[in-house]
Amino acid sequence: MKAISIQNLTVDYGGQVLAVDDLSLEIPSGQFLAVVGPSGCGKTTLLNLLTGLVPLEKGKIDIGGRRPTAGDPSVGYTLARDSLFPWRTALENVCYGMELRGVPKAEREARAHDVLKQVGLDGFANHFPKALSHGMRQRCALARTFCLDSEVLLMDEPFGALDAQTKIQLEDLLLQMWERTRRTVVFITHDLSEAVALADRVLVMSARPGRIVADMMINLPRPRHVRALQSDPTFLSLYGQVWEQLERGIEMSGGAAGEH
Repeated sequence: MKAISIQNLTVDYGGQVLAVDDLSLEIPSGQFLAVVGPSGCGKTTLLNLLTGLVPLEKGKIDIGGRRPTAGDPSVGYTLARDSLFPWRTALENVCYGMELRGVPKAEREARAHDVLKQVGLDGFANHFPKALSHGMRQRCALARTFCLDSEVLLMDEPFGALDAQTKIQLEDLLLQMWERTRRTVVFITHDLSEAVALADRVLVMSARPGRIVADMMINLPRPRHVRALQSDPTFLSLYGQVWEQLERGIEMSGGAAGEH
């Protein structure tokens, strides 16, 4: 897996909006990092910079010894929406990224079937997205990402729009799949409970301009089960500490601003 190094990162939109201010961060190989912060603190901007979708102008980013480049096969990106193609079946959607990377058809379909089974969609490979529930479409999107074998996973609130029960199910599923490969993960969320339950480490950012307010290690044993953690005293203590740091970050910046 690949480590990530971010040094003196500043994002200033045309001199009009300072979104991120002098952010420096080291993410070891195989670490699951969750990033929380108020709307507008630059969380999604950070992911877009790590993928190379937004050009880096001030500071330095290093992923496994290389500068971010759009289309880098070692980096996978999961969006808040499932972004499935409506004209492709679940199997064909899961295969899409592998298809772009030139994986032979037989190999990509075999891999897709295997991962669809892991996410509980084994009987839905030939269904189109319109026939799948929201939660099932997110499972399909998760399968598509994991099929790519990318060493770095960037995840932008992938479960944010789901109902509570489905969300916990997919959080547990993500943990199970991550345990097998221990990829380097940067996971954006507004849900502090989700951040503490999933991550090895939680980064708390201030309101815009985004600065690091707290960098907390989550010393909960693995493997974890999200629902069981809800009554764990250590989990509850860590959750409270993250809340305190988030409130401190908002106060430092005089309140949250609009999203960027």
